Amino acid sequence: MIFLVLIAFILIAVVTIYQYKEQSIDYHEERLERKEEQIKAQISYVLQRTTFPVETQYIPLIFRDEIYQIADVQNINFNLFDLQGNLLKSSRPKFDTDTSRISIPSDILNQLDESLSNRYVEKKIAAGDRYQSSYSYITDSQFKPIAILNLPYFEDDSFNNMELREFLYRLSAVYFFLLIIAVILAYFMSRYITRSLRTIGERLDRIRINKRNEKIILKNPSEEIGNLVAAYNSMVEELEDSTAKLAKSEREQAWREMAKQIAHEIKNPLTPMRLTVQSFQRKFDPNSPDIQKKLQEFSETLIQQIDTMSNIASAFSNFANMPAQRMEKLNIVSVIKLTVDLFKENCIEFESSNPDIKATIDRDQVTRIITNLIKNAIQSVPNGRQPIIKVNIHETLREILITISDNGIGIPETLKEKVFEPKFTTKTSGTGLGLGIVKNIIESYQGSINFTSEIDKGTTFTISLPKDL
Repeated sequence: MIFLVLIAFILIAVVTIYQYKEQSIDYHEERLERKEEQIKAQISYVLQRTTFPVETQYIPLIFRDEIYQIADVQNINFNLFDLQGNLLKSSRPKFDTDTSRISIPSDILNQLDESLSNRYVEKKIAAGDRYQSSYSYITDSQFKPIAILNLPYFEDDSFNNMELREFLYRLSAVYFFLLIIAVILAYFMSRYITRSLRTIGERLDRIRINKRNEKIILKNPSEEIGNLVAAYNSMVEELEDSTAKLAKSEREQAWREMAKQIAHEIKNPLTPMRLTVQSFQRKFDPNSPDIQKKLQEFSETLIQQIDTMSNIASAFSNFANMPAQRMEKLNIVSVIKLTVDLFKENCIEFESSNPDIKATIDRDQVTRIITNLIKNAIQSVPNGRQPIIKVNIHETLREILITISDNGIGIPETLKEKVFEPKFTTKTSGTGLGLGIVKNIIESYQGSINFTSEIDKGTTFTISLPKDL
């Protein structure tokens, strides 16, 4: 709207200036022609009443005094030339003293002769103003040319220019007022038009895959906004359907992976159990003198493998169904110190920046987290290297930070993304569920766990727990 108002003002101003100039040109041309006709009429009247012969050589005598009277009446000066272009008489007295140097150029005489109307107008610009000079024949009663009338005319546009300036001032005032109105209207109209777009934009910013997204309901929207809202609502429906299908697919995939992992872990102890039973079946001799010893070894082997299967089942059960949290306000430093003391290894160093750091948390889950991480740290140190495990606790204004570092073999770059996956493990035994359980527990407190690692130098796990639990 603002652009249209400005363009309209510029176009109207340009058209107005052009129109004024055209009117001024037409006005001066008509005025020159009218003056010329009036002077010719008076010249004709003088020629009819003169007692001198109406011939070229008597023109100065015929118009000796009358030329000044005519110029005074018409308020314009003019000149009379003979047919060869020499000056005969001028209404300006200063030319009377020396007329030999004033004449009509030959090209103008040629133009005048070639003109069908026996009239020629010369147009020039002098001192920045337009100048016109008309040439036409004066004839006697027999229409025989006897002289050439020259009418110099300077165009005075001061009045028109003043009128143009006044008009442009008024036009500018009107359009300035219109511009203010257009700005105000454009502001409110743009707010009204973009209100629906802002609503859609805000909803788009709030779209989440794991949440239920609200549809947009607008009363009496325009056709374009209505189509946009309909497309958004359709997208929300499709997103919900896709999210449901994705969640179902992920659950099915997770169960398939879990089933494979469980089957794999159960097969590991079943194979030695089968081999043990088959071997015992082939070699069983009730009369053997060491039958009791063999029965004892056979039983211990089966019990060991059964315990392994029981541990596997317990681990998967714990991962699938976390126990209910028993929240209590604890000194987390003392809880972790007691957990560290359970390990008899002298390689574990414990340090805290503050002996009393309070947190509202489940004691057993804290113990489980620290135990799991310390075990992993100890097991990461290769044979032949003295383990160095460091446990450190400190607090900031908003969080509690717990770090557990080791000097083990480190985690390769290609495996870092899989560390917290439930089925991932780098050990030859175990279920690979420990870090997955740890991550689940920490995230249930709106905390986070991450790590840094260097090959053959060690790994540092950092746990961040919010203080306002």
